[in-house]
Amino acid sequence: MQFNSKQRTQAVKTLKETVFDVVIIGGGITGAGIALQAAASGLKTALIDMQDFSEGTSSRSTKLVHGGIRYLKTFDVDVVADTVGERARVQKIAPHIPRPSHMMMPLYDEPEATFTPMSAEIAMEIYDKLAAVSKDSPYVHKLLSAEEANDYLPMLDQTGLVGLAIYLDFQNNDARLTIENIKQAVTDGAVVASHIKATKIVDAGAFKQVQVNDVFRDETFDLTGKLVINAAGPWHDRVTEIADEQTTDAMRPTKGVHLVVKKDRLPVPNTLYFDSGFHDGRMLFVIPRADKTYFGTTDTDYTGDYAHPKVEQPDVDYLLTAINRRFPKAKITLEDVQASWAGIRPLIGNGDYNGNTTKKDVSDDTLHALDTTINQYFDHEVDRKKVNQALQDLSGGAKSASSVSRGYKIEVENGIINVSGGKLTDYRLMASDTMKFVAKALSDEFSQAVTLIDSTNYPVSGGHFNPNQVDAEINRYAEQLESLGILESEALELANLYGSNTPELAKYIATGVSAPHLSITETSTLHYAIEHEFVLRPIDFFLRRTNYLLFKSEDLQRLEEPVIEEMAKCLTWSAETKAIMREEYVRLRDETQLKTLKEEAGR
Repeated sequence: MQFNSKQRTQAVKTLKETVFDVVIIGGGITGAGIALQAAASGLKTALIDMQDFSEGTSSRSTKLVHGGIRYLKTFDVDVVADTVGERARVQKIAPHIPRPSHMMMPLYDEPEATFTPMSAEIAMEIYDKLAAVSKDSPYVHKLLSAEEANDYLPMLDQTGLVGLAIYLDFQNNDARLTIENIKQAVTDGAVVASHIKATKIVDAGAFKQVQVNDVFRDETFDLTGKLVINAAGPWHDRVTEIADEQTTDAMRPTKGVHLVVKKDRLPVPNTLYFDSGFHDGRMLFVIPRADKTYFGTTDTDYTGDYAHPKVEQPDVDYLLTAINRRFPKAKITLEDVQASWAGIRPLIGNGDYNGNTTKKDVSDDTLHALDTTINQYFDHEVDRKKVNQALQDLSGGAKSASSVSRGYKIEVENGIINVSGGKLTDYRLMASDTMKFVAKALSDEFSQAVTLIDSTNYPVSGGHFNPNQVDAEINRYAEQLESLGILESEALELANLYGSNTPELAKYIATGVSAPHLSITETSTLHYAIEHEFVLRPIDFFLRRTNYLLFKSEDLQRLEEPVIEEMAKCLTWSAETKAIMREEYVRLRDETQLKTLKEEAGR
């Protein structure tokens, strides 16, 4: 298959001709965050991925920047403190993407429940302190009685319901966060290309040579860099293998599945988070987005194809059983599912994505004792040592799981910096820690001084506006679109999606150009995605840049063929290439919509 794109052709040419300071393998959120910080620090930076950017784990999460409140129940205070701190930093550098929302946690009187009303109240009080939620914030925690919970969520199962905890969490758009990091890296000089697969890493004098295959052109060439960063997520061990490294991380990949239904089939006012009801230690999310509601996740060990995890019947059965147990009036069936996704978490060892490895039986009294100590700490009556000692005493003298594992690991071997594990919320911190290794290696091995940026204040593309005035800034961008004739609701949606890049989109809209059977706005969004967001295939546009496939499936039938035709024109596809692109899109769309499972159920 021949593929032609001016931007990509130039990027590949530069990849061949340049000696880079760092070559990053993996264009998910971790690699994207590293690329941003490396380029902004003045390093010659290359970023490659064998798929589309964020096509793996980083577009398949629960789409939250999650605080992990339940880890307070296992005394993992450091994990929660780190997580809510990072959440605030990510919101600051990408203010148009993570958005605060209420998280609602139904509490049931049942065996192995994560929280009782008392422990939930204490945990939320600690959580608010760690997250710096003020008493007058609209997101300050509250605890409703069972009766109040029934009024608030009448569809919720009332059997054994003893309360409803409500506290702060953040919704997120994982694929958009990834691409905005990459766009900023490119603005700062990084060279990036998707569908470039690393096949071998060897020494080339003082440098590293990465042999790669251009998947589109079936062409092999070499990249040269002083350092190689392995940010390949689930493929971490594969990269160490092609480098003939001894380092292994005992990766434990797990699969997480989510299902999407119409909002009127499962109407919830805010995100819900509750025990699965199977007494398996899992907690599930139910999240409203646009006119849809999605729920998950399954979190099961996975040994299949990392590049193409699928939603299978047992995944659907598990989630539908759990949802219908908690929402017995909903009676959700397979036919109600409009979209789905399956993703792989690259976990390390036996921990989960927050680094938790040990189940602890914690009473309300012990959690109350921890709250007392935490209050003393925030009132400056005791120091951090006292808190750590309290944690050790309350957990029976054992170290908190969070002190054993933060959920990610960075190791250096023979000029390769291996980054493994981690979760989306910590991506900036992981990148920052990785850059410290980069700076040291460049100094030690090449006598090259590197001044690292302060990544806590360095915005991603689209995030160049006041993070303390998000609503006002977004409204200002939306008004610019409205002045071009865009309806208010659509203008707000676009401004939220593109942030400070909205004026760039407005330039496309102002031309008045519309492709056949597409509106001016739809045409402009597509052209912007092709020319500024590295869209090369229909599935890239429909799934990862716009989320049409997940949350606007009712528009697909009208848009699919016109978008494919316009992409063929813009990217000068041959008839053969267009047919291949269409076939791939239809196949992946049908998988997302669970077409095969529905057909099998109907036989």
